[in-house]
Amino acid sequence: MKILNHIAILILSISLFSCSSDDNSSTQIPIDEIAGLQKIQEISNDNHTIELYSQSGTLLQGYNHITLRIKDKKTSTYIQDAKINWTPLMHMATMKHSCPKSAVIKTSGKQTLYEGDIIFQMAQNDTEYWDLTVTYTVNTLSYTAADTIKVPASAKRTVSTFMGTDGFRYLVAYIAPQKPKVATNDISIGVYKIQDMMTFSVANNFKIKIDPRMPSMGNHGSPNNTDLTQSTIDGFYNGKLSLTMTGYWKINLQLLNASDDVLKGEPVTTENQTSSLFLEIEF
Repeated sequence: MKILNHIAILILSISLFSCSSDDNSSTQIPIDEIAGLQKIQEISNDNHTIELYSQSGTLLQGYNHITLRIKDKKTSTYIQDAKINWTPLMHMATMKHSCPKSAVIKTSGKQTLYEGDIIFQMAQNDTEYWDLTVTYTVNTLSYTAADTIKVPASAKRTVSTFMGTDGFRYLVAYIAPQKPKVATNDISIGVYKIQDMMTFSVANNFKIKIDPRMPSMGNHGSPNNTDLTQSTIDGFYNGKLSLTMTGYWKINLQLLNASDDVLKGEPVTTENQTSSLFLEIEF
């Protein structure tokens, strides 16, 4: 009987230990939620440190997908439930302006990460610079943190601002593919109406005609391109971009409104080698 009692106690102890271990592991935050990301910089206030990340670890003129998390300075833990807004601001010699930006949302499947998009339409220079203000709420308390950020110029034209034939100003930005291939690629472009220097609203129900060309190769085009129409999910304009070889490509565009009026851009012909509205890639 004593032997049976000892065996029963041993089995019970093992069972309790296993349950305890499972319970503890289920409440732990994964050690590395930022795998595959590189830190851009930190923005701090008295209470928190906001860490900014991207795949490259840098910001650039044009489209940027940014991931962030908020670290509590007192506990060295990361905030899992915050409501976040941000405002990028370009400081010029005689004026200030913002740029297109998305809402900041919780990253799907992550406990401490948040993400959003910012499109910087111009780069910094020796006298003009960008800063980023992050306002957020944690446990009903509101906080603000701000700092300058580095936004160097893109090597290629990935964003364009212009006056449309309807008298409104627009911004067009290259979104994807970020890693083009010799293939028929999924292409995405953002289109924004510039309401004022601080307000950039998504331009809805437009269409983008696309004609990629290689100027250094007789300005030849490519087959199987598909004009871009708007996604109902993120508001970007999506289509197909055919790239038949590596090198420099000029993506000639025409922007049309819901009535098929051309707001900017011209067809590429033998006499007209390029549209006045275009973006560039090289790979």
